[in-house]
Order: sequence, then C-alpha cells, then structure tokens
Amino acid sequence: MPLAFLFPFSCMAIWAGNSIVSKLAVGVLSPAALAWSRWVVAAVILTPFLAHRAWRERTRLRAGFYKLAMLALLGMVLNQTFGYYAAQTLGATEIGLMMGLTPLMTVMLSIWLLRERPTWGALLGGVISILGLTILLGQGDPSRLFTQGIHIGYVYMLLSAATYALYCVLLKRWVLGLSSWTLFYGQVLCSLLFLTPFYLLVDGQWPDGRALWLILYAGIPTSALSPWLWMQGIALLGASRTAIFMNLLPVMTAALAISWLGERLTSYHLIGGGMTLVGVLLAQLLVKPVILRRRTRLAVAGCPED
Repeated sequence: MPLAFLFPFSCMAIWAGNSIVSKLAVGVLSPAALAWSRWVVAAVILTPFLAHRAWRERTRLRAGFYKLAMLALLGMVLNQTFGYYAAQTLGATEIGLMMGLTPLMTVMLSIWLLRERPTWGALLGGVISILGLTILLGQGDPSRLFTQGIHIGYVYMLLSAATYALYCVLLKRWVLGLSSWTLFYGQVLCSLLFLTPFYLLVDGQWPDGRALWLILYAGIPTSALSPWLWMQGIALLGASRTAIFMNLLPVMTAALAISWLGERLTSYHLIGGGMTLVGVLLAQLLVKPVILRRRTRLAVAGCPED
C-alpha cells in the first residue's frame, strides 16, 4: 500500500499534539484529572464497538487479568501520569525530546529481560544518547548535574519513557492469546481501576468547561484513534519499520511547540536533543549483533615430532 506510512505518521502527529495539550492543561486541569478523564472518554467511545468482542474472549481476559493490569499500570497509568506531571515544569519541546528516548530504552530492556543479543547500534547509540542527555539535562552544562541535580520535570519524563519502554517489552514477552483490540480494551478498563481512586484522592473535583476540549482531544484522537493507526501501520509496514516513525515525535512536538506555544529552541536543545536522537536511530538501524570471538591457540608444545 503506497500510503501506508500515513498511519504511523498520523499517529505521531496526534501524540505530538497531546504534548501541547499537556502544556495547555497546566492551571486548567490537574494531571490526575487529565489522566483519569482521557481514559473515561476512551472507554465510552470504545465500549459500543469492543464490549461484545471482549465478552467473547472473557475466559482469556480472566486468565491474563494480572498481566493485563500490569500492562495498563505501566503503559496507560504511570507513563501518562508522569508525563502530565512533567508538563507542569517542562516545555513541550523538552517533553518530546525525552519521549524520544523510549525506543532506545526498549532496546536496552529487551537485551536484559528478553535475553536478546546486544547490537553495535545499541552500544554505540546508548553512549551517544547518554552524552546528549547530559547536555540536555544540564541545559548545556553537564556539570550542573553534579552541582544542582536533575530538574524534577526531567525525572518525571525519564520515568515516563522508562515505564513505556518496559510496557513495550512486556507486551512482547507476554502472550495472552487475545486479539489486539481486546488486549487494548482490557487495558483501558484496567487503567480506570487504578486511576479512579487516584483521581478521587488527589483531586476529586469535576473538570470545568474550559477543560472540555483538552479532555476530548486526549480521549478521542490520542487514546481511541491513535492505537488503531499504530496497529494499521504495524500490519502494513511491519513492527520494525513502524517503530522508526517514533523518531518523528520530538521533531513534530518541537514544531507545534514553537508555532502554538511560542517556545524557542536553544543550543542545548539542538545539540543534546540531536545527539540523543542520533543515538536512538543508531540503535534501531545498526542491528548487527555483538559477537565476541575468543582466539584459541593451538598447543604445539609437547606434540610428538615425526
């Protein structure tokens, strides 16, 4: 299909828009309220289409409930909530750059948890990304990390990227025998089991009218539509080719942040963020495994002579 790339491309554009929504929600909607309300909207939209399918697969849903709940906790609760808390102090550009680390973290965790063989891209890309990350976190001066520590917003984004990377790895490791949509719908419902008490304890106030369009964007295109676009991309392009499109997320987010929020790119954004993205690309493209060959010496001493 010639236009298959439009599916993951559109998904990344929607995710980039969600970073803008995260910033616009500051002062209007609490992170707990936004995280909870987006999945409520998604559940309402998806239930008429997926409830019957989930009911047919209820036996497998019950059997895999604890794993399903863990996936929901990582990918839909912690990942999103950490990101929304980060938006309280970071710009959308920085959020996009930090989320760009997710593919590299996924590769690293796959080596550890899935026992996948390390690749040269993972090793070289990891070193370059870490160097770029120190420039970005230190805002151009890596020594600040030792004198002033890491800004809390960056800590939230590192946790956000790490939890989503772990989610991706476990999603690959755990075979629950569910269709893609039932797997996703089950996670949506499980996420509400976690987020509802959290929202009631932390916030508990009903969102006002100013937050409606923010909730609708986070709930409909971001939570309900983008998973379908991503799954279509995987079906048409394959998982590896589709994953490369994640590298567009920081670029798209920065473009929207500059045009919509008036944010400015600084030298440390360009240098640190650029090095981080180069490292991520290397990890995805250089897939030759690292093979350590041991040199063996032939023992000739003591061999009988003819």
